[in-house]
Amino acid sequence: MPWRELKPMDLKVMFIADYLSGRLNFSQLCAAHSISRKTGYKWVARYNADSVIVLRGQASLLQNSM
Repeated sequence: MPWRELKPMDLKVMFIADYLSGRLNFSQLCAAHSISRKTGYKWVARYNADSVIVLRGQASLLQNSM
């Protein structure tokens, strides 16, 4: 059975889910996901702005649908 490769979007969604759970402080959360705090703050800001659509990098789809 082959290894399941995680896509970048999967990693972002997992990070946001852990962030929303509040189990770890932000530094611990970023370390657990092997990302910098700067990247973590960027992902959280994008999530807060427009939820999952922006995390996917598909903000243009949102604008085109309006």
